[in-house]
Amino acid sequence: MTTPSPLEDPEDSSPACVMAFNANDPSGAGGLSADIATISSVGGHALSIMTGTYVRDTSQVFEHFSLDEEAVTEQARMALEDVPVQIFKVGFVGNPENIAAVAEISSDYPDIPVVAYMPNLSWWNDDAIENYLDAFEELLLPQTSVLVGNHSTLARWLLPDWSQQRAPSARDIAAAAAEKGAPYTLVTGMALPDQHVDNVLASPETILAHVPFELFDAVFTGAGDTLSAALAALLATGMDLTEASTEALSYLDRCLHDGFRPGMGHVIPDRFFWAEPDDDAEATEETEASGEDPLAGFVLPPHDIQH
Repeated sequence: MTTPSPLEDPEDSSPACVMAFNANDPSGAGGLSADIATISSVGGHALSIMTGTYVRDTSQVFEHFSLDEEAVTEQARMALEDVPVQIFKVGFVGNPENIAAVAEISSDYPDIPVVAYMPNLSWWNDDAIENYLDAFEELLLPQTSVLVGNHSTLARWLLPDWSQQRAPSARDIAAAAAEKGAPYTLVTGMALPDQHVDNVLASPETILAHVPFELFDAVFTGAGDTLSAALAALLATGMDLTEASTEALSYLDRCLHDGFRPGMGHVIPDRFFWAEPDDDAEATEETEASGEDPLAGFVLPPHDIQH
């Protein structure tokens, strides 16, 4: 009996497919760049729907340009007619019109869960933020299976009139999200003593999982997109929510631990930390001992081609 190749039997070998709605990030720190890298690293296949593009570096966002809702809709529907998708991952989609487009697509595929990430939008103007959050709350939260976000971002959005002296708990935030239709919330960055933070998966009734992190001495960009994309990809494989959340948080912790600074700005997560050599020093010593130059004879041609 001959074992079928992946090309002959794609249903038995294809990775789980995640459709990610997000903005392009030319710095590679977050946005679709983070989604694609993370979903691939976790073992899924990313169907990337570009909703617009940031103008940014690894330190800050300077501007954002949205695609119109028709462009977003056509990208998604063409892919959905071709590829079975296990889960939707929604990041920053740029404007209320695109939120409406994503919500309409999601409503047409009610059996596909939605993992929605709400980033920090403080770089934007106040009117744009308010319109975006209102549209997200009205149109997309009712279709969201798991909401992901930093504690301060979610608390300011979902509990704007909080008046108690204590900070809202993860369950408080989850209850506010559930009132709008999202049954589960993954709240990150909750302060703990001794330079630690807690990350909590909650429903209004209970805490389902929590994973504390020790704070790193660095400022990161792209952590939220990395976590939400990892969670979406793990759920797409059939993992249950509690296990997927714990695994996604552990994955993010390693990504941050091995993070790197590609430019002059913030550190970004290394989403392929597991692909790095275990011991670069040993490989270097072996090369030096052999006396071989691995790049000998390799010369990049000059950029002198005339067009």
